[in-house]
Formats: sequence, structure tokens, C-alpha cells
Amino acid sequence: MPEGDTVWNTARVLHRALAGARLTGSDFRVPALATTDLTGWTVTESASRGKHLLLRLTAPAPVTSTIAWTLHSHLRMDGVWRAYAPGERWTARPAHLIRAVLRSAQAVAVGYHLHELALLPTAEEERLLGHLGPDLLGADWDPAEAVRRLAAAPGVTIGEALLDQRNLAGVGNLYKCELLFLRGISPWTPVGAVPDLPGTVALAQRLLAANRGRWTQSTTGSLRRGQTSYVYGRRAQPCRRCGTAIAKEDLGDRVTYWCPTCQPTPPPADPGTPPV
Repeated sequence: MPEGDTVWNTARVLHRALAGARLTGSDFRVPALATTDLTGWTVTESASRGKHLLLRLTAPAPVTSTIAWTLHSHLRMDGVWRAYAPGERWTARPAHLIRAVLRSAQAVAVGYHLHELALLPTAEEERLLGHLGPDLLGADWDPAEAVRRLAAAPGVTIGEALLDQRNLAGVGNLYKCELLFLRGISPWTPVGAVPDLPGTVALAQRLLAANRGRWTQSTTGSLRRGQTSYVYGRRAQPCRRCGTAIAKEDLGDRVTYWCPTCQPTPPPADPGTPPV
């Protein structure tokens, strides 16, 4: 599941493969970049911001007066980058899903089913990313700002608010479901009714940080297959705490998993006293 930790891991893979390397070739298979050639450009670093990947490069002078550029991509639900040795077979996905290829003397980076591919001056990154909330895995993580953004819309369900990248960047559906189970909060609870919102935000950050650097995402502490989650992907299976069958239902445009016993549905909001 390409959530914040997966994107962070992917950025590190690309950094190890390409940072400091001069590109010997490039191939973009999207209309907007079809004629772009990065041959001779140098990769300076690979970084992530929430679910966005940022490959920063320097163009060889005198190609342009603005020599610092960023290749931006988003994985969404199905995108991946893979690094291969030169001459190694590309096996991660079918060839028709390839959207970008970056070659150097030491490695070849292949991006499959990438979304929002764009090349822009590094100085303009905020044009694409300025709407994002604090990055859970970023050096500038600001929990107080994340809480402030969440609390600004008290009537929105906490399940939807956590997925809104404008509040905090990096939480996806897996962590949303697992976080709310661990906190004993129904996904349908309005943000304004969530007890200890700072504690919920702090746990979100710890969950992603715990999985940084590995590809198996676990919120239970176990890396064994079938034991890595409490509720996510476990519809109709017994809750690991109380034995109740895990439920699954749509919430907004995503499905959500929860335990009806451990995460009771909140009562309807009090409509107030009707006018006399």
C-alpha cells in the first residue's frame, strides 16, 4: 500500500541508485514529457513529501538559466519505482505500464503507472505541494499544526479528515483504519468529538515512523503474514481484542474497516432545544 512510509522508502531506493549520478539517458511515456531528454543531467537527491516523490536534478549549463529542477511523481494506489542494474531484466510490472525510465552508468530507475508526472523548477515545488499539511515523516513535522488543521473542520468525520492530505500528509487508508482502532474511535466520529486529538495525531506519526525503512507494513508488531493488521483487510474475521467480526463499509470514496464493539458508533449530534 503506497502510503507515506512506502513513498519514503521508495525515495530512499531512488536516492541510493541515482544520487550523484549523471544520467546517460531518459525515456518518458506520458504526453506532457514525451520530448523531454534528461541526458547529461545530474541527480542531486531523491526525497518525499507525504505521498509525493521528488527527484531533484541539475541541468548542464547552458541548457537553461534555471538549473535546479524537480521531477515530481505520485504513486496513488498502483504506481511504483524500481531500480535495476544495467542490463537487468525489468520485471516489476508489464512493459505497457512504464511511464518513465532514467538511466545512469550504475543503475536504471523505471517508474510504472506513475501519476502527476511533471518536471518543474525546484524553486516552484510549492506550486504542487503547498496545499499539503505537515509531513508525518518529514524533518519539519509539526504535530500542533496538524491538530490545528484537523480541528478547523469539526463536523467532518475523523475517517475522512485523516485521509485529507491538506491536514497531515502521509496517512492512507491502511493507517487510517488501524489508527482509529488503536484509539477506540469510530471512523464516523466528527472531528470535534474526538477525545485527545493531539494523542491521535501523535500515534499516527509513530505508526508510520515504525514502518519506515521496511516494506512490510505492520501495526501489530508482527511481521508474519496475516498478523500485520488489527482491522484493515480483515472483514468478517474476529477482532483481535474482543472477537467481534470486523466490519467493512464505504466512508466517503474509500472503504473503511473497524470493530463495531471496540469502536462504537457515536450517538447522533444533539439537535438542540427547538424554538418555542
